[in-house]
Amino acid sequence: MPPFIKTNVNDVLDSDIPDLEPSVELKGDLNDLLQAQKNQKPYKIQIVWRNVIIMGLLHVAAIYGATLCFGTAKWQTVVAAILLYVYTGLGITAGAHRLWSHRSYKAKFPLRLFLALAQTMAVQNHIYEWSRDHRVHHKYSETDADPHNAKRGFFFAHVGWLLCRKHPEVINKGKTISYDDLLRDPIVVFQRRYYIPLILICCFILPTLLPTLLWGETLWNAYFICAVLRYVWTLNMTWLVNSAAHFWGRHPYDKNIHPAENYLTVYGAIGEGFHNYHHTFPWDYSTSELGWRFNLTTMFINAMAAIGQAYDLKQVSPEMIIKRKLRTGDNSLKLTIVNASPVVNIGKNSGTNHDHSTHQNSLSPTDLISNTEYFRQMLSNGSGFNKTILFKREDVTDNIVKILRNNPNDLLLTNQTDHHLGSID
Repeated sequence: MPPFIKTNVNDVLDSDIPDLEPSVELKGDLNDLLQAQKNQKPYKIQIVWRNVIIMGLLHVAAIYGATLCFGTAKWQTVVAAILLYVYTGLGITAGAHRLWSHRSYKAKFPLRLFLALAQTMAVQNHIYEWSRDHRVHHKYSETDADPHNAKRGFFFAHVGWLLCRKHPEVINKGKTISYDDLLRDPIVVFQRRYYIPLILICCFILPTLLPTLLWGETLWNAYFICAVLRYVWTLNMTWLVNSAAHFWGRHPYDKNIHPAENYLTVYGAIGEGFHNYHHTFPWDYSTSELGWRFNLTTMFINAMAAIGQAYDLKQVSPEMIIKRKLRTGDNSLKLTIVNASPVVNIGKNSGTNHDHSTHQNSLSPTDLISNTEYFRQMLSNGSGFNKTILFKREDVTDNIVKILRNNPNDLLLTNQTDHHLGSID
């Protein structure tokens, strides 16, 4: 495992991580909050009509920009809009979310500047406000103190929360969370101070001028495609994490919360759709158990770590993942067959015919968990496989959890090679 990734629990659960997850004490606070919500006077929503009009006009303009992509626009302009969508998306996912909100890794000044520029171009409020709202969202998820409380409906969680005044509980509970770390970052402070002129330049002026100067696109096409369409598309991909990923998907890590593994948002939000995992382990820099698979943001952070710009990447250990799946997961496991060497032999009814004369040791659940890294390395080593299907979903931990839930004594470890890992019914 790369040296810049931390998997030791003592390294992960340290004081450097913002207080985002409900602790044992906080769960009582959440219960009090939920009870208070039942007893208080009905909250009357206050619509901000200026925001409604602005968002409406932006979406109409974006639809018009989409028609230009199939009309008079140059192909370079469409490609530029897609690249800008990825870049600004990284400003949200790798920047405002994983770096500044969760502090799941650390970044040197050049990378922070790069991400701050991208986040400014995305225009989803400045880093300080974005991180503040997100920390409140995690600590008071799906209560009235949650800025985009999914229990108020899909539309509210998606965009409605931006079209009305914040619930008083969002403001009250937001005052209980510390944001001092954000104010110690000069990039965050500078962006907050000059946010309006910065977004005009980064989001609208530069994406309009550059296509015109570089390949002769019209100002009209460049504005509606690279500025408006790209901006509105990025907005909606981010919003889907708040809406779709709180309504539909699997809950392999915690079946007691609404955030789910939603593959639409995995692709649309460049890796942010593994939401059940993220709300269960918010300090993990990769926001998923799958590593690079479908997670462009994790690939980017790893690349930055490889060149020394990102460091102290925090990651959940396989042992912790397995224990959590066993305790609170919904058992939504999908298994396939894989050929591997060396072999993990799955019991007598696995559908394989092994020679059991080789010395084998029965593994207890505790031993199995302690050997998780061995299984992970075995299954991630491409030289150990022929070209058959690898484990899908959460890879080896799903399979180990499945075994532990059924008959852990059926799992035997052998030094034989060139055997097949049988499917688990």
